[in-house]
Amino acid sequence: MTQKLTFNVHTAQKKPNNQDSCPFCQIDSLEKIIAQEGDMIWLDNKYPVLAKTYQTLIIESSQHLGDITTYSKAHNRQIFAFALKAWRQLEDSGRFKTVGLFKNFGPLSGGSLRHPHMQVIGFEEVDAYEAIDAETFAGALVSQERTDLARVTISAQPLSSFTEINVVIADQRDSDKLADTVQKVLRYVLEGYLGGACSSYNLFFYHQGEGLVCKVIPRFVASPYMIGYHLVQVNSAVRVAEEVAELQAFLEN
Repeated sequence: MTQKLTFNVHTAQKKPNNQDSCPFCQIDSLEKIIAQEGDMIWLDNKYPVLAKTYQTLIIESSQHLGDITTYSKAHNRQIFAFALKAWRQLEDSGRFKTVGLFKNFGPLSGGSLRHPHMQVIGFEEVDAYEAIDAETFAGALVSQERTDLARVTISAQPLSSFTEINVVIADQRDSDKLADTVQKVLRYVLEGYLGGACSSYNLFFYHQGEGLVCKVIPRFVASPYMIGYHLVQVNSAVRVAEEVAELQAFLEN
């Protein structure tokens, strides 16, 4: 049976959008801050729209138009370490059935504010990973894991449709390696993938044994095949081979 989340539309109607003054730029007005390191801030979501959850946000930077692709390598590593620590902290609290860490970026990603942020959400009753088959992290090999690069694959069985890129580290302590590789993958997604036609993406984080997976999903308008029939579209073998070669070039830069 499909798990459900109850959405509070009245709370959602109060949320600011990109036409309003950015609340994440007004640091002195932020409330319920959980932790802060430099300009990275973990805090309660002021507009929790999901019942039986604990919704929190991680403001990545004071740069309103910043993104993982534009941060310095050092700052991006700090963001990943900070976010993964927050994720583990909520998991270790024992208060939730599962905890999710993800990021929306761009107009088609499901996010409401441009200012760069991630989300860490504790689910009281929902198993957020129940429908996730480990096979979704397997597929065409782009790169083996090495000292300076994570393992990268393109899903043969994507969760949604078409191209999903998996960035995998065998040891979750190698967060710098994860951060560096995701940064390169996202530069491909926004600059090289489909000739630069993609402006939105999601990141989702998963445990895998002693390691971690960051699934990078380029976002477009949802397919009616997916919405109406849960039919997943995939690329041809020829196109997947092209994507592997394109992505390898970005990883080596």
